Amino acid sequence: MSLATFSRALSHSVDHFFPTPQFLLPKSSGIDISDSSIKWLTLNDEGLQKSIASWGNEPLAGGIVKGGIIQNQAALSERLAQIKPHIKAHAAHAALPEEAAYVFGMHVPHGSNRAHILSMIEFEFDGRVPLPASSAVYDYSVIAEGEEGIEIGVVVFAKELAESYASAFAGAGIELLSLEVEAQSIARSASSTDTAEPITLLVDFGRARTGFAVIKRGVPIFSSTVEVGGDSMAETLQRAFGYSHEVAQKYWNTEGLIGASGGKSAIEAILPTVSALADEIERHFRYWDSRRNEEGKRVTPVGKILLLGGSSNIRGLPEYIAGRVHAEVEYANVWRHICNTDTYIPEITRRDSLQFATAAGLALRDF
Repeated sequence: MSLATFSRALSHSVDHFFPTPQFLLPKSSGIDISDSSIKWLTLNDEGLQKSIASWGNEPLAGGIVKGGIIQNQAALSERLAQIKPHIKAHAAHAALPEEAAYVFGMHVPHGSNRAHILSMIEFEFDGRVPLPASSAVYDYSVIAEGEEGIEIGVVVFAKELAESYASAFAGAGIELLSLEVEAQSIARSASSTDTAEPITLLVDFGRARTGFAVIKRGVPIFSSTVEVGGDSMAETLQRAFGYSHEVAQKYWNTEGLIGASGGKSAIEAILPTVSALADEIERHFRYWDSRRNEEGKRVTPVGKILLLGGSSNIRGLPEYIAGRVHAEVEYANVWRHICNTDTYIPEITRRDSLQFATAAGLALRDF
């Protein structure tokens, strides 16, 4: 895959101007690689809606990927090759880790062409991105036009990182069609570009870390990660009650912050992690919700918090977060742009679907 293709793949902005006819594209799958697993989702086009052609969640041995950075490219290629027969596609869209991405919003003058915008993004590297432009892959998506000019969301990655993912897929014999930041994939599945769509704080609560992203009309303008994850809850429950990770997860899914079977001590075991998560959510929410321009108007009034990720299914968590932040909190609807669940019931449960938001958003690139 060429570097020009990488640049195009980082956002859908180019696709708006030079869309590739769908009949020219091979059937593809959305593949989400984390430190601990590989998740995929492949869709069928059923006309008025889509259906699931294939999906899976396979473990990835520790050390192959760390912090989103590939440590053992040959091992990752081997694992992808093992999964290839099951994805029911010959090509893939994949996400690059938010830990290694630089995401920000900016304005450019009305009438700016693409070359001019890219040169202005390069100028913004100083102070925003600790990489020289020659070592980076970057692109932008248009959010809206207003009095201040054209508002865009920018994504920057190290060129070396993008090349390592491309090489891993090539080694597995899977054609890689695009790479983009995880937050953009999630936004494609759980948000929209509608003018009425509220600015949203995405909270991806995983096993080892939590990803945050601010989404404006379907475009990320900020992303970050913190070292707060569900594994710490599982470890605490294991020490206190001898639970395995699976039993611990079942406990917080079914009883969580309001259950009774484990007693007060069980709730107290998971509360430190939940409280740390709430602290981070509140910190991000307050910062972005309170930002004001020179005229004193709120710049990014956050209208909603969306929870997702494999560790987010804690019974009572949305209510707990809402009470702390005093904002609307709900679970992401991963099927929002895929199907109407009144007429088609996906084989992935709603609870499990929260782990597939990135893969779903990647799969939707074909539609």
